[in-house]
Amino acid sequence: MSEIKVPFVSFRPLEKEIGDELRAAFDRVLNNSWYIKGKEDEAFEKAFAGYCGRKHCVGVGSGLDALMLPLKALGIGEGDEVILPANTFIATALAVTYTGAKPVLVDADLRTYNMDPAKIEEAVTERTKAVMPVHLYGQPCDMGPITEIAKKHGLYVIEDCAQAHGAKYKGQVIGSFGDAAGFSFYPGKNLGALGDAGATVTDSDELAKKVASLANYGSDYKYHHVYQGNNSRLDEMQAAFLSVKLKGLDKVNEDRRRIAGRYLAGISNPLITLPYVPAYAEPVWHIFAVRCEKRDELEKYLEECGVGCNKHYPIPVHLQECYKDLGYGKGDFPVAEEVAKTELSLPLYYGMTDEEIEYVVEKVNGFK
Repeated sequence: MSEIKVPFVSFRPLEKEIGDELRAAFDRVLNNSWYIKGKEDEAFEKAFAGYCGRKHCVGVGSGLDALMLPLKALGIGEGDEVILPANTFIATALAVTYTGAKPVLVDADLRTYNMDPAKIEEAVTERTKAVMPVHLYGQPCDMGPITEIAKKHGLYVIEDCAQAHGAKYKGQVIGSFGDAAGFSFYPGKNLGALGDAGATVTDSDELAKKVASLANYGSDYKYHHVYQGNNSRLDEMQAAFLSVKLKGLDKVNEDRRRIAGRYLAGISNPLITLPYVPAYAEPVWHIFAVRCEKRDELEKYLEECGVGCNKHYPIPVHLQECYKDLGYGKGDFPVAEEVAKTELSLPLYYGMTDEEIEYVVEKVNGFK
């Protein structure tokens, strides 16, 4: 096959399909001259709550806030602990830190890269208030045992769904298992805005109301402030864009499954460990994460071949400088460290052509 270039991600194919709808949404918001907490926000929140099988959706400014605000709304703060995986993007831990609570890390399962349910119970203390499973790379966590452990110990469950819009666990959409769930709509997500945005979903009337208030300066009505809140609101423009893109989310996810299926069937290099999909999972392949003991060499080789790639995430949370105060050290979470050392993400985006997919497969198989 002749040499071509395959970017790690491209928004062009989707933008080409829905560009007119996005422009119409922009014009609609501009013509309405209403930019915060209006009809667009209300319409998207209703639609996304329905998509997630939840009663309520509260649009916020980012995925980080979508996790932090429900924790605050549940009264979690100074002196409390929240259990989360060591193998995650740092925003999961920051959401806990910003409430004043302490992140308590547990190791991952080396097959799924997600939180290992068997490690949770030993991390529970009298200060533990919640567990935060992360559906990493678009792969659902094993929610059955996680929710059982939480129920046994009286813990809240806050799902981090930032990378898994539309993924399912045993046929049930993720985001519908915990007391609340947080989503990111960062542009590169399966459901991405054209800027930063996020949402919290829940079935609790009280929790939804409090999250909405905390996101709006702690106000329940104008100039009346019940809580010391934040400024974190989903603006009308992003809500309008997200409403357009939500209509095609299932189509986007199906295409990502097509690409992942081709990778799984075609990549046969013994130096490469392919993703594992448990029987309970219907992933949406936000990231196609392979592992290789010679990860850095593989990355350099693929880039020289014109294949874009990325590392998710090369420094685990417990080894980040900003979390030295947690007291963890190298070797405390060997699976997370192994994934950080060996993981490489291959190109995967809506609209990848057969030629691009085959080129990636050929080059990965050619690595020695």
